[in-house]
Amino acid sequence: MDPLSDVLSLLKPRSYVSGGFDVGGRLSVRFGAHEGIKCYAVVSGEIWLTVEGVSDPVRLETGDCFLLPRGWPFRLATDLTAPPVEALSILATARRIGGVMTVNGGGDCLVVGGHFALTGDHAGMLLGILPPIVHIQKESDKAAMRWSLERMRQELREGQPGGFLMAQHLAHLMLLQALRLHLAEGPAGGVGWLFALGDKHISAAITAIHDAPAHRWTLQALAERAGMSRSAFALRFKETVGASPMEYLTRWRMLLAGDRLMNSSDPVSIIARSLGYESESAFSTAFRRVMGRSPRQYGRRHAPASPEPAQIEVAGANRLEPVAG
Repeated sequence: MDPLSDVLSLLKPRSYVSGGFDVGGRLSVRFGAHEGIKCYAVVSGEIWLTVEGVSDPVRLETGDCFLLPRGWPFRLATDLTAPPVEALSILATARRIGGVMTVNGGGDCLVVGGHFALTGDHAGMLLGILPPIVHIQKESDKAAMRWSLERMRQELREGQPGGFLMAQHLAHLMLLQALRLHLAEGPAGGVGWLFALGDKHISAAITAIHDAPAHRWTLQALAERAGMSRSAFALRFKETVGASPMEYLTRWRMLLAGDRLMNSSDPVSIIARSLGYESESAFSTAFRRVMGRSPRQYGRRHAPASPEPAQIEVAGANRLEPVAG
Protein backbone atom coordinates (compact mmCIF):
# COMPACT_ATOMS: atom_id res chain seq x y z
CA MET A 1 0.00 0.00 0.00
CA ASP A 2 0.97 3.65 -0.28
CA PRO A 3 1.94 5.54 2.92
CA LEU A 4 -1.40 7.35 3.37
CA SER A 5 -3.29 4.06 3.05
CA ASP A 6 -0.81 2.44 5.43
CA VAL A 7 -1.37 5.05 8.13
CA LEU A 8 -5.16 5.08 7.80
CA SER A 9 -5.22 1.28 7.90
CA LEU A 10 -3.11 1.33 11.05
CA LEU A 11 -5.34 3.92 12.74
CA LYS A 12 -8.47 2.02 11.63
CA PRO A 13 -10.87 5.01 11.47
CA ARG A 14 -14.29 3.80 12.56
CA SER A 15 -17.39 5.85 11.80
CA TYR A 16 -19.76 5.70 14.74
CA VAL A 17 -21.95 8.63 13.71
CA SER A 18 -22.93 9.12 10.09
CA GLY A 19 -25.92 10.85 8.61
CA GLY A 20 -27.38 14.22 7.68
CA PHE A 21 -28.35 17.47 9.38
CA ASP A 22 -31.03 19.51 7.55
CA VAL A 23 -31.42 23.05 8.93
CA GLY A 24 -34.07 25.65 8.30
CA GLY A 25 -34.46 29.24 9.44
CA ARG A 26 -32.26 31.30 11.76
CA LEU A 27 -30.24 28.93 13.90
CA SER A 28 -26.88 28.47 15.62
CA VAL A 29 -26.01 25.02 16.98
CA ARG A 30 -23.11 24.47 19.36
CA PHE A 31 -21.27 21.13 19.48
CA GLY A 32 -18.98 20.21 22.35
CA ALA A 33 -15.45 18.89 22.32
CA HIS A 34 -14.93 15.54 20.58
CA GLU A 35 -12.33 12.86 20.12
CA GLY A 36 -11.24 11.59 16.73
CA ILE A 37 -11.95 13.44 13.50
CA LYS A 38 -15.13 14.86 12.00
CA CYS A 39 -15.64 15.03 8.24
CA TYR A 40 -18.69 16.75 6.76
CA ALA A 41 -19.80 18.35 3.51
CA VAL A 42 -22.52 20.79 2.50
CA VAL A 43 -24.84 19.11 0.00
CA SER A 44 -27.09 22.14 -0.47
CA GLY A 45 -27.34 25.67 0.87
CA GLU A 46 -24.83 27.68 2.89
CA ILE A 47 -23.83 27.76 6.55
CA TRP A 48 -21.20 29.30 8.84
CA LEU A 49 -18.62 27.29 10.80
CA THR A 50 -16.84 28.69 13.85
CA VAL A 51 -14.33 26.73 15.94
CA GLU A 52 -13.20 27.71 19.44
CA GLY A 53 -9.58 28.81 19.27
CA VAL A 54 -9.89 29.91 15.62
CA SER A 55 -10.50 33.63 15.24
CA ASP A 56 -12.29 33.82 11.89
CA PRO A 57 -15.58 32.10 10.95
CA VAL A 58 -15.64 30.04 7.76
CA ARG A 59 -18.41 30.40 5.19
CA LEU A 60 -19.36 26.98 3.82
CA GLU A 61 -21.09 26.81 0.45
CA THR A 62 -22.69 23.99 -1.52
CA GLY A 63 -20.10 21.29 -2.24
CA ASP A 64 -17.63 22.47 0.41
CA CYS A 65 -16.14 19.77 2.64
CA PHE A 66 -14.52 20.33 6.03
CA LEU A 67 -12.54 18.27 8.52
CA LEU A 68 -12.31 19.03 12.24
CA PRO A 69 -9.30 17.04 13.52
CA ARG A 70 -8.47 18.81 16.80
CA GLY A 71 -11.60 18.00 18.79
CA TRP A 72 -12.33 21.62 19.69
CA PRO A 73 -15.93 22.78 20.30
CA PHE A 74 -17.57 24.37 17.27
CA ARG A 75 -20.75 25.98 15.95
CA LEU A 76 -22.75 25.61 12.74
CA ALA A 77 -24.95 28.63 12.12
CA THR A 78 -27.21 29.94 9.41
CA ASP A 79 -26.93 33.30 11.22
CA LEU A 80 -23.85 34.14 13.32
CA THR A 81 -25.88 36.56 15.44
CA ALA A 82 -28.37 33.88 16.50
CA PRO A 83 -27.95 32.72 20.13
CA PRO A 84 -26.21 29.29 20.26
CA VAL A 85 -28.32 26.26 21.13
CA GLU A 86 -26.68 23.09 22.43
CA ALA A 87 -26.73 20.18 19.99
CA LEU A 88 -28.26 17.78 22.52
CA SER A 89 -31.27 20.04 23.01
CA ILE A 90 -31.73 20.19 19.23
CA LEU A 91 -31.78 16.39 19.18
CA ALA A 92 -34.77 16.34 21.52
CA THR A 93 -36.92 18.34 19.10
CA ALA A 94 -35.50 17.39 15.69
CA ARG A 95 -37.54 15.30 13.29
CA ARG A 96 -35.74 12.25 11.91
CA ILE A 97 -36.35 11.23 8.30
CA GLY A 98 -34.25 8.21 7.42
CA GLY A 99 -30.70 9.15 8.39
CA VAL A 100 -31.35 12.92 8.36
CA MET A 101 -32.12 15.07 11.41
CA THR A 102 -34.46 17.90 10.33
CA VAL A 103 -34.43 21.11 12.40
CA ASN A 104 -36.81 24.09 12.04
CA GLY A 105 -38.46 22.41 9.08
CA GLY A 106 -35.17 22.12 7.17
CA GLY A 107 -34.71 23.23 3.61
CA ASP A 108 -32.02 25.91 3.97
CA CYS A 109 -28.87 23.80 4.39
CA LEU A 110 -28.14 20.06 4.30
CA VAL A 111 -24.87 18.80 5.81
CA VAL A 112 -23.82 15.13 5.60
CA GLY A 113 -20.81 13.23 6.88
CA GLY A 114 -19.42 11.24 9.77
CA HIS A 115 -17.51 11.28 13.05
CA PHE A 116 -14.56 8.90 13.17
CA ALA A 117 -12.87 7.29 16.14
CA LEU A 118 -9.22 6.33 15.62
CA THR A 119 -7.79 3.14 17.10
CA GLY A 120 -4.86 3.07 19.50
CA ASP A 121 -2.56 5.72 20.90
CA HIS A 122 -1.36 6.96 17.53
CA ALA A 123 -4.15 9.31 16.49
CA GLY A 124 -1.74 12.22 16.93
CA MET A 125 0.24 10.88 13.99
CA LEU A 126 -2.56 12.12 11.75
CA LEU A 127 -4.50 14.67 13.77
CA GLY A 128 -1.50 16.52 15.21
CA ILE A 129 -0.25 17.69 11.83
CA LEU A 130 -3.58 18.86 10.45
CA PRO A 131 -4.85 22.42 10.99
CA PRO A 132 -7.93 23.00 13.22
CA ILE A 133 -10.09 23.31 10.09
CA VAL A 134 -9.39 21.60 6.77
CA HIS A 135 -11.62 23.41 4.27
CA ILE A 136 -12.04 21.87 0.81
CA GLN A 137 -13.50 24.61 -1.40
CA LYS A 138 -11.80 24.67 -4.82
CA GLU A 139 -14.27 23.95 -7.62
CA SER A 140 -12.12 21.10 -8.98
CA ASP A 141 -11.94 19.55 -5.49
CA LYS A 142 -15.68 19.88 -4.96
CA ALA A 143 -16.24 18.14 -8.28
CA ALA A 144 -14.14 15.23 -7.02
CA MET A 145 -16.39 14.97 -3.93
CA ARG A 146 -19.70 15.37 -5.76
CA TRP A 147 -20.47 11.70 -6.42
CA SER A 148 -19.95 10.74 -2.77
CA LEU A 149 -22.15 13.58 -1.54
CA GLU A 150 -25.01 12.87 -3.89
CA ARG A 151 -24.88 9.17 -3.19
CA MET A 152 -24.85 9.75 0.57
CA ARG A 153 -27.85 12.09 0.34
CA GLN A 154 -29.71 9.43 -1.64
CA GLU A 155 -28.90 6.68 0.88
CA LEU A 156 -29.94 8.83 3.84
CA ARG A 157 -33.19 9.97 2.27
CA GLU A 158 -34.43 6.70 0.77
CA GLY A 159 -33.83 4.37 3.70
CA GLN A 160 -33.09 1.33 1.54
CA PRO A 161 -31.90 -1.97 3.06
CA GLY A 162 -28.24 -1.66 4.02
CA GLY A 163 -28.47 2.14 3.93
CA PHE A 164 -26.81 2.66 7.32
CA LEU A 165 -23.76 0.61 6.33
CA MET A 166 -23.63 2.31 2.92
CA ALA A 167 -23.63 5.73 4.63
CA GLN A 168 -20.73 4.63 6.84
CA HIS A 169 -18.68 3.52 3.84
CA LEU A 170 -19.45 6.73 1.98
CA ALA A 171 -18.35 8.74 5.02
CA HIS A 172 -15.04 6.83 4.94
CA LEU A 173 -14.71 7.66 1.26
CA MET A 174 -15.32 11.34 1.99
CA LEU A 175 -12.64 11.33 4.71
CA LEU A 176 -10.03 9.74 2.47
CA GLN A 177 -10.86 12.02 -0.45
CA ALA A 178 -10.68 15.12 1.75
CA LEU A 179 -7.27 14.10 3.11
CA ARG A 180 -6.05 13.39 -0.43
CA LEU A 181 -7.23 16.80 -1.64
CA HIS A 182 -5.67 18.53 1.36
CA LEU A 183 -2.41 16.73 0.64
CA ALA A 184 -2.52 17.79 -3.01
CA GLU A 185 -3.04 21.40 -1.95
CA GLY A 186 0.42 21.39 -0.31
CA PRO A 187 -0.14 23.98 2.43
CA ALA A 188 2.80 26.37 2.70
CA GLY A 189 5.02 25.71 5.69
CA GLY A 190 3.37 22.39 6.56
CA VAL A 191 5.67 19.98 8.37
CA GLY A 192 5.01 16.26 8.83
CA TRP A 193 4.83 12.97 6.95
CA LEU A 194 1.51 13.89 5.32
CA PHE A 195 2.88 17.05 3.74
CA ALA A 196 6.09 15.24 2.81
CA LEU A 197 4.07 12.94 0.55
CA GLY A 198 3.59 15.97 -1.72
CA ASP A 199 7.36 16.11 -2.29
CA LYS A 200 8.19 13.55 -4.97
CA HIS A 201 11.75 13.01 -3.67
CA ILE A 202 10.89 12.61 0.02
CA SER A 203 7.74 10.66 -0.86
CA ALA A 204 9.88 8.11 -2.73
CA ALA A 205 11.94 7.51 0.41
CA ILE A 206 8.88 7.27 2.68
CA THR A 207 7.23 4.84 0.26
CA ALA A 208 10.37 2.69 0.29
CA ILE A 209 10.27 2.56 4.10
CA HIS A 210 6.60 1.58 4.10
CA ASP A 211 7.11 -1.03 1.39
CA ALA A 212 9.93 -2.76 3.31
CA PRO A 213 10.05 -1.67 6.97
CA ALA A 214 12.27 -4.65 7.92
CA HIS A 215 14.92 -3.77 5.33
CA ARG A 216 18.27 -2.59 6.71
CA TRP A 217 17.88 0.91 5.38
CA THR A 218 20.78 3.31 5.51
CA LEU A 219 20.75 7.04 4.96
CA GLN A 220 22.64 6.52 1.70
CA ALA A 221 20.18 3.92 0.41
CA LEU A 222 17.18 6.15 1.16
CA ALA A 223 18.92 9.13 -0.44
CA GLU A 224 19.40 7.06 -3.58
CA ARG A 225 15.67 6.20 -3.61
CA ALA A 226 14.97 9.94 -3.38
CA GLY A 227 17.45 10.70 -6.17
CA MET A 228 19.42 13.10 -3.98
CA SER A 229 22.81 13.38 -2.37
CA ARG A 230 23.04 12.03 1.18
CA SER A 231 23.54 15.45 2.83
CA ALA A 232 20.84 17.23 0.81
CA PHE A 233 18.38 14.39 1.43
CA ALA A 234 18.99 14.33 5.20
CA LEU A 235 18.45 18.09 5.46
CA ARG A 236 15.33 18.14 3.27
CA PHE A 237 13.77 15.12 5.00
CA LYS A 238 14.25 16.72 8.42
CA GLU A 239 12.82 20.06 7.26
CA THR A 240 9.82 18.44 5.55
CA VAL A 241 8.94 15.58 7.91
CA GLY A 242 10.14 17.07 11.19
CA ALA A 243 12.29 14.01 11.98
CA SER A 244 15.39 12.40 10.54
CA PRO A 245 14.99 9.49 8.09
CA MET A 246 16.22 6.99 10.70
CA GLU A 247 13.89 8.43 13.35
CA TYR A 248 10.96 8.09 10.95
CA LEU A 249 11.95 4.51 10.09
CA THR A 250 12.17 3.52 13.76
CA ARG A 251 8.87 5.15 14.66
CA TRP A 252 7.05 3.48 11.77
CA ARG A 253 8.45 0.10 12.80
CA MET A 254 7.29 0.65 16.38
CA LEU A 255 3.80 1.69 15.26
CA LEU A 256 3.57 -1.52 13.24
CA ALA A 257 4.81 -3.47 16.24
CA GLY A 258 2.24 -1.84 18.50
CA ASP A 259 -0.52 -2.83 16.09
CA ARG A 260 0.73 -6.44 16.09
CA LEU A 261 0.88 -6.48 19.88
CA MET A 262 -2.73 -5.28 20.05
CA ASN A 263 -4.20 -7.42 17.31
CA SER A 264 -2.23 -10.66 17.15
CA SER A 265 -0.88 -13.33 19.47
CA ASP A 266 2.62 -13.21 17.96
CA PRO A 267 5.41 -13.30 20.56
CA VAL A 268 7.71 -10.31 20.89
CA SER A 269 10.62 -12.25 19.39
CA ILE A 270 8.70 -12.94 16.16
CA ILE A 271 7.53 -9.33 15.88
CA ALA A 272 11.09 -8.10 16.44
CA ARG A 273 12.52 -10.29 13.67
CA SER A 274 9.73 -9.38 11.25
CA LEU A 275 10.72 -5.73 11.60
CA GLY A 276 14.43 -6.22 11.05
CA TYR A 277 15.68 -6.68 14.63
CA GLU A 278 17.92 -9.69 15.24
CA SER A 279 17.97 -8.99 18.98
CA GLU A 280 14.77 -8.92 21.02
CA SER A 281 16.50 -6.71 23.59
CA ALA A 282 17.44 -4.13 20.94
CA PHE A 283 13.86 -4.14 19.68
CA SER A 284 12.47 -3.77 23.21
CA THR A 285 14.81 -0.85 23.91
CA ALA A 286 13.69 0.93 20.74
CA PHE A 287 10.04 0.17 21.47
CA ARG A 288 10.23 1.57 25.00
CA ARG A 289 11.98 4.72 23.73
CA VAL A 290 9.32 5.41 21.10
CA MET A 291 6.16 4.07 22.74
CA GLY A 292 6.90 4.85 26.38
CA ARG A 293 6.60 1.30 27.74
CA SER A 294 7.95 -2.18 27.08
CA PRO A 295 6.33 -4.37 24.40
CA ARG A 296 4.84 -6.70 27.01
CA GLN A 297 3.46 -3.80 29.06
CA TYR A 298 1.98 -2.33 25.89
CA GLY A 299 0.35 -5.61 24.90
CA ARG A 300 -1.19 -6.09 28.34
CA ARG A 301 -2.46 -2.50 28.45
CA HIS A 302 -4.30 -2.98 25.16
CA ALA A 303 -5.60 -6.49 25.82
CA PRO A 304 -9.19 -6.65 24.51
CA ALA A 305 -11.94 -6.84 27.09
CA SER A 306 -15.63 -7.68 26.73
CA PRO A 307 -17.71 -4.49 26.88
CA GLU A 308 -20.03 -4.03 29.80
CA PRO A 309 -23.76 -3.84 29.01
CA ALA A 310 -23.73 -0.10 29.74
CA GLN A 311 -20.95 0.40 27.20
CA ILE A 312 -22.94 -1.44 24.56
CA GLU A 313 -25.95 0.76 25.25
CA VAL A 314 -23.88 3.94 24.92
CA ALA A 315 -22.36 2.70 21.67
CA GLY A 316 -25.82 2.18 20.26
CA ALA A 317 -26.98 5.58 21.48
CA ASN A 318 -24.13 7.28 19.63
CA ARG A 319 -25.89 6.62 16.34
CA LEU A 320 -28.75 8.86 17.50
CA GLU A 321 -26.61 11.96 17.92
CA PRO A 322 -26.95 14.81 15.44
CA VAL A 323 -24.69 14.19 12.47
CA ALA A 324 -22.22 16.90 13.48
CA GLY A 325 -22.22 15.83 17.12
